[in-house]
Amino acid sequence: MPHPTRRIAHLDMDAFFASVELLRYPDLKGRPVVVGGRSSSLQPQTGPDGQRQYARMRDYAGRGVITTATYEARALGVHSGMGLMKAAKLAPDAVLLPADFNAYRHYSQLFKEAVLAIAPQMEDRGIDEIYLDLTEHPEDSASLAQRLKTAVFEATGLTCSICIAPNKLLAKIGSDLDKPDGLTLLLQPGDVERRIWPLPAKKINGIGPKAAEKLTALNIATIADLARADAGLLQQHFGRSYAAWLARVAQGQDERVVETSSEPKSLSRETTFERDLHARHDRDTLSQIFTGLCERVAEDLRRKGYVGRTIGIKLRYEDFRTVTRDLSLPDATDDAVTIRRAAGECLRRVPLQLRLRLLGVRVGSLVRRGEADGAPSPLPRQGELPL
Repeated sequence: MPHPTRRIAHLDMDAFFASVELLRYPDLKGRPVVVGGRSSSLQPQTGPDGQRQYARMRDYAGRGVITTATYEARALGVHSGMGLMKAAKLAPDAVLLPADFNAYRHYSQLFKEAVLAIAPQMEDRGIDEIYLDLTEHPEDSASLAQRLKTAVFEATGLTCSICIAPNKLLAKIGSDLDKPDGLTLLLQPGDVERRIWPLPAKKINGIGPKAAEKLTALNIATIADLARADAGLLQQHFGRSYAAWLARVAQGQDERVVETSSEPKSLSRETTFERDLHARHDRDTLSQIFTGLCERVAEDLRRKGYVGRTIGIKLRYEDFRTVTRDLSLPDATDDAVTIRRAAGECLRRVPLQLRLRLLGVRVGSLVRRGEADGAPSPLPRQGELPL
């Protein structure tokens, strides 16, 4: 069973992007709201009567995907990553809002600063979730969890869900058990069997769709089924290493530590087009999008304090084939013009006869600004998109 002394928390903001939007548009509280796409046409308008008018899902046409949705919208069957056109059939009257990542980053910083003031041993897992090591904190778990939730709400006006457990695996699963605004403790003997084992096996982070299908075919549906599964059967179908991992996590075992400092290997930006674009017929549109991606990656680098030497691109064709290319610069950079030129060189190395559905730009081999060898190269003049 799990280590009895550690206290690890997973804190997850509730429907984060949608909740930030509801701060701006409180009249939408309690209604199904979907956030997705970045088109200016989705911005709320003020009608002749002075009332806000919102775009509706039934009027959407394009290939965008859902970034997030309120719990009222989720109850209608829509979820993050679902295509907006498909979601429109399930929730045609839901309000559709464009994503505003600058606002989400702002509120992300606010909630993390509030948490750090109470529990400094934090692992940042993304814009809306964190792990905390509370093992040495003197406060009892229930009151500490509530104090963290209160601090987040006072700093942002938003709710979060938190679970404290003996390890990261259980804390991650547990933070989803009592959403929204949940407070879950999995610290007592029997908690794993009572609250975790009845869940589907795919709830374990690390069991993907293919592994879940295999388990289902073996009549292993729940985590309890997995915990009781024959070790030889698991090894036969999943191999020795993965089978051993499955056996451990089904028992709630996880020795990973909270990583309070971690360095990203790369930063990237990509976009899926509303319609397939052709390198020749849509040259100007593609050039504008391409430059915008380079500028946003450069902005991310500067904001996070990194420079990178490896510049890469990602293309997905209309037939869903994906290709990548990259090149290494002599000096690390966070300059948009330099990134744009290097990414353009990568584009010259891929066939562009087919229409494109996705374009992405990546900067890798990151180091902290000031730690790179030598100063950045003189800035080249921005060239035209080589399409």
